[in-house]
Amino acid sequence: MGFTDSLKNFFGAKKEEDALESSIYKDQLIEIRQEAFLEGYTYSIPYSKLKSYKVLKAKEATFKKEFVQYLAEKNVALLKKVSLRSLSNVESTTRNICDSLLTALLRSNLEYEPAEFAKLMDFFEVSSASKKNIIHFSNWPIGYAVQQIEKSVKKNGVSPEWKAYIEKFLASPAMANKNIYWGADLDKVETKLKKILFDGQNTTGKTLPYTHVDDRFGKMFNPEVLAMEENLRDYFYQLFHLFTKASSGKPAQRFLKNTSAIIDEIGIAKYKATVHPWLEYVIQLKEIETAKQYDYGNGEVYDYTDYEFLHEKSTVFLKGLVWSLAKFHDTNTLGLVAKLAERCYKKIPGVGPTAASVGNACMYVLGNTKGLEGISHLSRLKLKIKQNNTRKLIEKYIEAASVKLGISSSEIEELSIPHFGLEDGAKTYTFDDYTLEIGIQELGKVSLIWRKPDGKPQKTTPAFVKSSAKHSQKLKKAKSEVAQIKKYLTAQRDRIDRTYLDNRIWSYESFTKHYLNHGLVSFIAKKLLWQFKKGENFVTALYINNQWITQEDTVLDWITAETEVRLWHPIHESVDGVLFWRTKLESLEIKQPLKQAYREVYILTDAEVNTKTYSNRMAAHILKQHQFNALTSVRGWKYSLLGAFDGGYDGEIAKIQVKAHRIEAQFWINTLNAEDEFNDAGMWNYIATDQVRFVKDQEVMDLLDVPKLVLSEILRDVDLFVGVCSVGNDPQWRDNGGLPQYNDYWTSYSFGDLTEVAKTRKAILEKLLPRLKISKVAKIDGKFLHVKGTKRTYKIHIGSSNILMEPNDQYLCIVPARGEDKKTKNIFLPFEGDRGLSLVLSKAFLLAEDDKITDKTILSQIN
Repeated sequence: MGFTDSLKNFFGAKKEEDALESSIYKDQLIEIRQEAFLEGYTYSIPYSKLKSYKVLKAKEATFKKEFVQYLAEKNVALLKKVSLRSLSNVESTTRNICDSLLTALLRSNLEYEPAEFAKLMDFFEVSSASKKNIIHFSNWPIGYAVQQIEKSVKKNGVSPEWKAYIEKFLASPAMANKNIYWGADLDKVETKLKKILFDGQNTTGKTLPYTHVDDRFGKMFNPEVLAMEENLRDYFYQLFHLFTKASSGKPAQRFLKNTSAIIDEIGIAKYKATVHPWLEYVIQLKEIETAKQYDYGNGEVYDYTDYEFLHEKSTVFLKGLVWSLAKFHDTNTLGLVAKLAERCYKKIPGVGPTAASVGNACMYVLGNTKGLEGISHLSRLKLKIKQNNTRKLIEKYIEAASVKLGISSSEIEELSIPHFGLEDGAKTYTFDDYTLEIGIQELGKVSLIWRKPDGKPQKTTPAFVKSSAKHSQKLKKAKSEVAQIKKYLTAQRDRIDRTYLDNRIWSYESFTKHYLNHGLVSFIAKKLLWQFKKGENFVTALYINNQWITQEDTVLDWITAETEVRLWHPIHESVDGVLFWRTKLESLEIKQPLKQAYREVYILTDAEVNTKTYSNRMAAHILKQHQFNALTSVRGWKYSLLGAFDGGYDGEIAKIQVKAHRIEAQFWINTLNAEDEFNDAGMWNYIATDQVRFVKDQEVMDLLDVPKLVLSEILRDVDLFVGVCSVGNDPQWRDNGGLPQYNDYWTSYSFGDLTEVAKTRKAILEKLLPRLKISKVAKIDGKFLHVKGTKRTYKIHIGSSNILMEPNDQYLCIVPARGEDKKTKNIFLPFEGDRGLSLVLSKAFLLAEDDKITDKTILSQIN
């Protein structure tokens, strides 16, 4: 028996739900279904291509309305059957065609009268109320149905009958309970119907009032809107209704055109003055954390934490609001949008980004600005935001801008770096006869010095500045710039650090413009070593007293605009050369903003030459997975968290694309045999490390073929991941329970052989120790810094900074304090960023005077 015969038998069966069927509608349905089946369509049916549907469309509206009623009743009958048992293939197909035909017909104008429409909707509402809400508006093309009202009203106006029906429908239980599957659709329906009623009574041309959902944003927002002048409020109402429809991935040109026209009516200055504080309000919002409990009813309960930031309607609304800012290109607006993006991508534990859709809207605005200021913000955010998809989106916008300008993405990032009006890292603001001098001291530290008319410094802000609105606003702008300078300086340090993998070569002309003489970047560039090409070789030099000085203490006077420049790396230098530059930088007390002279170099070991295609150098370590995920993101790697569900037991790979060499570096990761060690989201707390591999053109590379600098930098990253994320670095891990079966690993890592990073740390300590206050009671022996206190002698591991106490190697747990240590903050270190070195020194100074320790937790272990 064929499928068509099955359909006819199904429709012809004498079942209770078929009692209301009329053969003319049944035959119409079978005819359409038969043609769709013969044309090979099952689910997504293009009705406009079916002859039988064209015949149906040509029939009188009365027939089509009755056919819609028939389809609705047939669909409901099948839905009731779903609640009792699974549908057969024929029944499922029939239900699908009833659904899709309903939608197709309701999209056309069926010329419904209020009574006819009420019959259709009442039938469905009654059906929804039965069978414990098995059937509800999620099974009904409600949006298209309401379009029938819109079409009728547009042609004939709002009749008393339509008005009565709409008011009845808005008061119905279905609209009161919108927390069902299609609640969002019902919200749109409610807005449309209210607008129809409003427009029917509105003779002044005003816009339907808008009231925002009553979340934290709404509580701030609604009173402000009500306090607006009436005409201004009406323009904003027009915008608000557009914002509520911002459900797509990016704005349509029609949206941008319409919002732009309304904003012009409001006035650009007025619009910015109104919406900027709304954005600032959201930026400072903190998520609300609530402890909750689910009772299974069998004596077991599940404790979890719920986080709330904004209502879903607020995120849609804010997305539309942010899109409306795409017409602006000023510094204040773009700065706020960038701050909002940063806030929205901040992760909520176990949930993810706070409001990713709003963050993506911010990315759209920043990526579509005139000029390069928006790209500048994106370049900074790319280094800060950890989500892989977001970073990919940022790269897409940067790449689009680079194609538009005909330059590389690296070059456009350099072009977009703001200089903030700085010269050699300094800038002066004038306040009448007083001045405010700002100057970069180091990464994250910018000084602000007031000077009197006679040039002498003043410790506090002058009183006349505080009392003047004009001066106060100027001071606010200056402080805002200082905050931005700090952020951008760190971002540029990180960007320059990554250029090693980019294989960047600059002309001296370009290098001078974007690095040496750039108001912001010059602070970093002048503290680094650079190499200049002469013939076939590169000559290393340091910028001293406005001249490039070589190892031989000669001046590079042969540099031209075309001379090639690259960032110095120790792998290109002899051992003696590296030692010379370390000593030179220290003698000049130049603190490098990134680890360059003391940068670790990783060369192939004999074991790696033998394994050929992989390195096990960093294998078999236990890492904290979420910390690892965050750090890989910061370093430009891509990694997906391993979950304790589905395929989460399979291995994962952290990877990074070395585009300049068309190589993909891979760090393989495995799950750990540790039951129940996962968080509320089902993600493993710990992972195990495995091989490092390199892939080119989809083929695994022989390690000998990997460029030396690429190999070194990748292994340095992996060493960093292990060095920072290993549970062996956590002084409390074992005492807090940890994983008992892996305590041996914790001990072996905490007090084991030094990694390359730790070896560099040791080299610095060997030079530094003789100049320190603790030099008489401290010495380096192997992998430990030994400190003799008044009570005990301590062994601080130079790698992990964990501590053993003599004579029996008793473990001493000291949890690092947050913030700066006053005893060590003035010690000169040759580069920024080694927290491990700071911890070793801080603990050494503390234990050298163990008789002055007041912390009871530490004392209980020492005594």
